[in-house]
Amino acid sequence: MFERVTWHSFCYKYDMDRAMTLFTSIFSNYSTRTAAYSKDIDELKSEILRKSLHFLIALVPSMAAINKTATVTILLIGTMGYALMEYLRLCGIRVPVISSITSMASRPRDLGRFVMGPVTLGLGALLALLLYPSSAAAIAIYALAFGDGIASLAGKFIGSWRPAILCGKSVEGSLACFIVVFFSAFVVSGSLHIAVVAAFTAMVVEALPLEDYDNLVIPITVGLAVQFAAPAL
Repeated sequence: MFERVTWHSFCYKYDMDRAMTLFTSIFSNYSTRTAAYSKDIDELKSEILRKSLHFLIALVPSMAAINKTATVTILLIGTMGYALMEYLRLCGIRVPVISSITSMASRPRDLGRFVMGPVTLGLGALLALLLYPSSAAAIAIYALAFGDGIASLAGKFIGSWRPAILCGKSVEGSLACFIVVFFSAFVVSGSLHIAVVAAFTAMVVEALPLEDYDNLVIPITVGLAVQFAAPAL
């Protein structure tokens, strides 16, 4: 009798230990997945906010068509104003609204650093306006606004194929960049040849590991490629 009771007690304790281990494992996995999901949501919100700024830069060609001088002035003042406010933020002086938006839109790599994205974005659009005729400049700026922006969002949402040659970028994001730039360039130029040249150039440059400096390189290279493809544009 003593042995049987001891054996049942042992089995009961063993089952309880297994149950507690299983419960702990499930709870730990749930907590880990919840934390990872929350982190992904935060990163997605930050990415959408960053790319909203990219999409806003698409207004530049329409503004320049109305008054190019005023548009250049606005871009200069806006870029320098942001740089000043970002400098103040790093010095511990928070500027209402702007500092909060900058903090929300910054990437982990930007922590404690000057966030260059809006500066290179403004300068990229500005250089396209100053270097190229209106149509080529419009194609270059749309490539910056939509190509780079959509590529990043596509990479975040559906990007799964990331070959080493793309340095962490996704094939899905690169294809999204090509498609968006192709259509925007075709709308501006009406030429399949120019649209393919602009889209291919934007796709290649966007895939390079340029970080925030792709905001400068994309409009300059796309505008240059379009000019070579159609000097009369």
